[in-house]
Amino acid sequence: MSLPIWGCYFQFPLATFFLEWGGQGRDTLALTTRTGIWEEAEELLLESGGGVGEEEEDEEEEEEQMTMEGRGEVGPRKVHDDDHFEGVEIPETAHLISRDSWFQAAFVLTTGVNSVFVLGYSGTIMVPLGWVPGVLGLIAAAAISLNANVLIAKLHEFGGKRHIRYRDLAGHIYGRKAYSLTWGLQYVNLFMINTGFIILAGEALKAVYVLFRDDHVMKLPYFIAITGFVCALFAIGIPYLSALRVWLGVSTVLSLIYIVVAFVLALRDGLNSPARDYSIPGHKTGKIFSTIGAAANLVFAYNTGMLPEIQATVREPAVKNMLKALYFQFTIGCLPMYAVTFVGYWAYGSSTSSYLLSSTRGPVWVKALANISAFLQTVISLHIFASPMYEYMDTRFGITGSALKFQNLSFRILVRGGYLTVNTLVAALLPFLGDFESLTGAISTFPLTFILANHMYLMAKQNKMSSLQKSWHWLNVCFFGCMSVAAAIAALRLIAVDSKTYNLFADL
Repeated sequence: MSLPIWGCYFQFPLATFFLEWGGQGRDTLALTTRTGIWEEAEELLLESGGGVGEEEEDEEEEEEQMTMEGRGEVGPRKVHDDDHFEGVEIPETAHLISRDSWFQAAFVLTTGVNSVFVLGYSGTIMVPLGWVPGVLGLIAAAAISLNANVLIAKLHEFGGKRHIRYRDLAGHIYGRKAYSLTWGLQYVNLFMINTGFIILAGEALKAVYVLFRDDHVMKLPYFIAITGFVCALFAIGIPYLSALRVWLGVSTVLSLIYIVVAFVLALRDGLNSPARDYSIPGHKTGKIFSTIGAAANLVFAYNTGMLPEIQATVREPAVKNMLKALYFQFTIGCLPMYAVTFVGYWAYGSSTSSYLLSSTRGPVWVKALANISAFLQTVISLHIFASPMYEYMDTRFGITGSALKFQNLSFRILVRGGYLTVNTLVAALLPFLGDFESLTGAISTFPLTFILANHMYLMAKQNKMSSLQKSWHWLNVCFFGCMSVAAAIAALRLIAVDSKTYNLFADL
């Protein structure tokens, strides 16, 4: 990838975040600018004899809400006609919704795509599939995933109500049992993703330690425990998803650091190395199961399993803005992932590790910088995927108002700290990263992203579909249902094999 493309990926979004979402001081600047524009409009109205009473009241309420956001508070607000489409009901939640631009949502999605997991795709996707199936698989998975996510995004306001949670949408279409089942699938999906994040961050910390002291005194479970503690501190300090704001810009910088370092070091190693072996490792049966597991990793790479929750943060028109965010994610947002995945496999072939920085050779300080960046970016990414759980608990127990209020702070320490403690314990017990990706894709990502998306859209729009369109959606439901079962079997087999190779709390 050329340097101008990298520069565009970094400079434009980061500048936008600092100007638009850079914290309380910047909110005040933006508010002052808008107030100045309003005052000029008011003078023109007065000159023409027009009144501004109702608009002044609306502007005052907007200023009050912006001030509350700057202090980290969430409270009730008046819903204006320009905030949403007429007749669309917004459900109750303790977190801020309908406030973010499509660009911020796009970078929430892009943060997920270019998380530290990208450093594993050379080993967990390309090695089991090889060049042609791997490249075609990633492209096909992107197209299929974009289509499925577009279907979900278009149902966001189905039935005259904003469905700000995945389970709300399923419950509205199918009923109460589907609500509970979807919530269970989503919880498992996000829990396992977060477990994978903690494993990766622990590996990154251990890699830094080994660079300076390879004495085997500190084991991987110790670094996983440190990761869990840092993630808990961050979760306590950031009350809701929209509050990430400038942290998304920080995440972009951190992602670029470890992706560029991995890309450059792998490229240099590849140019200086003899011919590599790109054959798929393993015997015939093992290759079959590895291929199925890699297929689950393909869909895991692009999908969050929480699209309605991200779309809930987007201001109206929510559907149109979310589609913009998705198109950004699946075009510009995916380029860094492709670059590091393909170059990593090209450089090391079938010997590529499941954590690319472990395969690279280069200056100690460069590799240390990349691993530290990977660790810190993981902390931010994990918060995104844990936010549906946080929103559920905060809404369930009525945690609103200032984020620094003693009751709210104590609640976050207890609940979020407890949730991440369980995550960390599971990560330390079974630190098999590739297996987690495969199993997550099989039992939750496939059903949530493809099976439910197509069937819900079919149920909601069946009266407006042709027979050919209905057949297409049913084909998707059946195909991905079979893929889900096959991928789950393959992933469980991988876990069984690795359980024989490694002990609990293994130091990988």
